[in-house]
Amino acid sequence: MKEKANRPRILIIDDQESIRKSLKLALERVGYLADTAETGREAIRKSKAVFYNLALVDVRLPDMTGVELLTKMRKTVPEMVRIIITGYPSLENAIEAIHKGSNGYVVKPFAIEALLREVKEQLQKQQEAKKYSELKVREFIESRIEEIESRSSSKRSLKK
Repeated sequence: MKEKANRPRILIIDDQESIRKSLKLALERVGYLADTAETGREAIRKSKAVFYNLALVDVRLPDMTGVELLTKMRKTVPEMVRIIITGYPSLENAIEAIHKGSNGYVVKPFAIEALLREVKEQLQKQQEAKKYSELKVREFIESRIEEIESRSSSKRSLKK
């Protein structure tokens, strides 16, 4: 199993304790670090204190909608993946969730295997995006170094 520091962190936000507990257990069983929140406010507080790779967000929370929560959670790098979970599916909800930054939309009741597959796929996309960003930064730095070295050698040759 991966050492604890390298394992993806997942925040489960749902007002139903049974769902929070079962999702936490299932995610931990496959090697993720899982944390839970019952309300949107609790999720915001936790997301400000700890980096989560992914959030599973119930669409109906006691203090706000899951879609509202999407826009209130801390911006992170790499960007936190957000998956809306709902027992009240509608086209309007799905469209609004996507517009507010959701990366996925899962309908309750769901097969835990299907949810775990979605989580794995989204985390892989996040890792690929992170690697791509790191590559672009490295390429930029290398090109700037070459440019600076080129200017330095040009100045030296002019002085001669």
